[in-house]
Amino acid sequence: MAAKFKLAQDLQDKVALITGANTGIGRVTAREFAKRGAHIVITARNQERAQPVLDEIRTESPQAKVDFIPLELSNFSSIRACASTFMALNLPLHILVNNAGLAGAKGLTHEGFEMTFGVNHVGTFLLTQLLLPKLQASAPARVVTVASRAHYKAQRFDWDALRQKRRSFSGYPEYCTSKFANVLFSAELARRLQGTGVTTYALHPGVVATDVWRAVPWPFRSWIKRNMITPEQGAETSIYCATSPEIARETGLYYDSCKTKEVSTLAQDQALARELWLRSEEWVK
Repeated sequence: MAAKFKLAQDLQDKVALITGANTGIGRVTAREFAKRGAHIVITARNQERAQPVLDEIRTESPQAKVDFIPLELSNFSSIRACASTFMALNLPLHILVNNAGLAGAKGLTHEGFEMTFGVNHVGTFLLTQLLLPKLQASAPARVVTVASRAHYKAQRFDWDALRQKRRSFSGYPEYCTSKFANVLFSAELARRLQGTGVTTYALHPGVVATDVWRAVPWPFRSWIKRNMITPEQGAETSIYCATSPEIARETGLYYDSCKTKEVSTLAQDQALARELWLRSEEWVK
């Protein structure tokens, strides 16, 4: 990956956990971290899904340290088990990349949230909460959350709808809502972690041809995937936010094409961000 920006080229002694690292942007991110010497912990729904990237990393970077932990972000029990398994490894945690996500899925999560919102925000919120003590103990550390420019199209939350099956045919409005939540979460997390040495970053990776679109109904999926960029191109901003020394003191900002960008007017509402945080805390109890 030929970057046009500054990255940490040496990640020796750094530990990174990347959700959804079996495919797409997460897979590329894991491979690049491993090449730089980081100890990688990848998550996916099961070992079978993760094995190809584990083999790929071990082939490309024979000296790499890489572990796998199963994680299903639609199920709180799986999330808690993932965090407990990581803690049992007795490793520090310097980089958490909240990469896993989906769009267009039907139904509800195990705990009764609209599936896209439940996976993209609620599951991510819970995992981050459980890993925060380790991140703070390992500071300086970073939390990188893959959001989307789709957040610009989101409206204020319909709190009741978040506990119901999706209403739209395409699932795109629900996806916009979940990515809006990602942006609010990252900014509020930064405010709550001020002075701890843990910094946060939300980002738009570009419109990337990955499995995130796997559940979108066919006519829309075909249209969406036209003119998409590659996962390698899409991973650039994730890697930049996770490793660039240029932004080590920045926190709570939103990035697009490895540059800061202003979020939507609604996403600047700190009161709404606090409300989402407090509701999320109640949801995951």
